[in-house]
Formats: sequence, structure tokens, C-alpha cells
Amino acid sequence: MSDDWHTTHSSVDLCVGGQFSSRMEAKDGCFGFDFAGTYTRIVPGQLIEYSFGDRSGIVEFVPCTDGVMVRVTFDAESVNPEEQQRQGWQAILNNFAKHVEARQ
Repeated sequence: MSDDWHTTHSSVDLCVGGQFSSRMEAKDGCFGFDFAGTYTRIVPGQLIEYSFGDRSGIVEFVPCTDGVMVRVTFDAESVNPEEQQRQGWQAILNNFAKHVEARQ
């Protein structure tokens, strides 16, 4: 997601079987989509696994010398090119990093 996108609504119930949802929209209102799923496995401080539709994803928290690396692995969908999907997830991670760094 670039700076011309934002999340207009989100909810998180971070427990196994808990649901999450986010509404992502272009700031100019030309397009939007919902992203929702279910948490399937949680290991505090290590990983979060989830399913969304018939796909799945994993968020890993990997300790490193200068902090924690957050790595997301996901099942790609077949509509958009895989590289475009990678760029979208990376943009989300970049925004997350900005948020975390601003709070320090």
C-alpha cells in the first residue's frame, strides 16, 4: 500500500479462532477492498498464522542483532502478478516499521 491508500476500518481478535478484518481504500475513493480471515496458530513473540479464504499466511518475528525482523509469507492469489502482491505486502510492512519507529 502506498501513501495514497489507507485503512478505513479494522478489527482484530488475536487468539486462535479469532477473526480479523480490514477495509483498505484508495484515498481518492476510486477503489477499495476488504481483507479478512481467521487466526489459526499463535506463538507469542514468535509467529502468527492465519487463513484468509482458501489461502494462508504466516507472520514471523525473528530476533536479530538490531531488533526484530518481521517476515510475512503468504499464498499468492492468481488475479494479480506475484511481484505486485509482494510489493503490496512490503509497503504494509514499511508502514508498520514507520509506526513502530515513531513510537520509540
